[in-house]
Amino acid sequence: MFSVVLWIFFQTLDPRTPTRQLEHSLIGTNPGLGFRPMSNETHSTLIHINSKSVEEYSVWMRRLADFLDVYKKPGLTPGRGQNIATCNYENPPGKGKVCDVDVKAFELCTEEHRFYFDRQAPCIFLKLNKIYGWNPIFYDDPNDLPSDMPDWLQFHIKNITNPHELKTVWVSCDGETTADKELIGPMSYWPIPGFPGYFFPFENSEGYLSPLVAMHFRRPAKSIVINILCKAWAKNIVHKQNGVNRGSVHFELMID
Repeated sequence: MFSVVLWIFFQTLDPRTPTRQLEHSLIGTNPGLGFRPMSNETHSTLIHINSKSVEEYSVWMRRLADFLDVYKKPGLTPGRGQNIATCNYENPPGKGKVCDVDVKAFELCTEEHRFYFDRQAPCIFLKLNKIYGWNPIFYDDPNDLPSDMPDWLQFHIKNITNPHELKTVWVSCDGETTADKELIGPMSYWPIPGFPGYFFPFENSEGYLSPLVAMHFRRPAKSIVINILCKAWAKNIVHKQNGVNRGSVHFELMID
């Protein structure tokens, strides 16, 4: 009898749909950011790249290339070959489809270019942590942007001519302290400084992969640790809660 009851119970569960969602879940409703590549050392957030040593920077290159493999080879993700679609702001994915992430759109930030690790100008990738059913509330009015959003990002948003492209979860990175801001140097974001809205909501669809942003540090200071804070921007992403950083990620970068 117990086995029968247990079998009936499991028939009512959907393996792709969590029982507790959003505010009722342990994760909550405020997604954070992740970065790649990461150190193999437990709890370390330092990316230390020695551009002068092929052996040393190749370790970081391999970690990042391994992470991107699933994006380059659809067969590595179950179901991705069958339901993958080429999406854009005017053509979101149809029912049962997931959007492709075009690694060629990362421009210089590719394995073929060694992610620029050998040129003291590394590429670091950002991803938004997945929360089932979460829908971003976009900053889709260029005249209603938060005062603490970086000036360069506000300028970028205000110069968008296609209103569909305003439906984006934006990202920005900067040095964490005044000193770090002077050390970080100019940056570029590929393909855009944000995650397109057509990737949301995440519903655990077969073959789904998170969108990525490649961040290219073009001229960071050398031989010194730079503390970096990256933030995701949507109206329903909170950056500070009870004195703790949210909706963001911290890491350190050191280039030799």
